[in-house]
Amino acid sequence: MPTPEVPCPRGYWGGAYRTISDPEKPAAYNKLAGPAVEAGGGRILARGSRVVAHDAGIAERTVLIEFDSFEQAVAAHESAAYQEALVALSDGVERDFRVVGGIE
Repeated sequence: MPTPEVPCPRGYWGGAYRTISDPEKPAAYNKLAGPAVEAGGGRILARGSRVVAHDAGIAERTVLIEFDSFEQAVAAHESAAYQEALVALSDGVERDFRVVGGIE
C-alpha cells in the first residue's frame, strides 16, 4: 500500500458528510474550497447527495476529487487557501475526509 514517501500515479480526496448542522457553513466553505481545489490541480469527479450506501455506510453527501499525484493531493489540502476554506466550514458539519493514493 502506498505511503506519502512512495510516489502514486494519482491522489484522491474522498469525503462523506455524516451530518450538516449549519447549512450556511458548507455554502461558505464551497465558495472557498472550489478555487483552492482548482488551484491545487484537483478535478471534481463526483459531488452530491445521490448516494446508495451499503454495509455501515451513510447515504449522505459525498465528494470525490482527483489529483495527478498523491503528493499534489496532500499539498492542496495543506495549502493556505484550503485551510481558509476549512475555517469557514469549522463545526458546521461532521464528515469523514481522507486523502488516498491511487494505484497504477
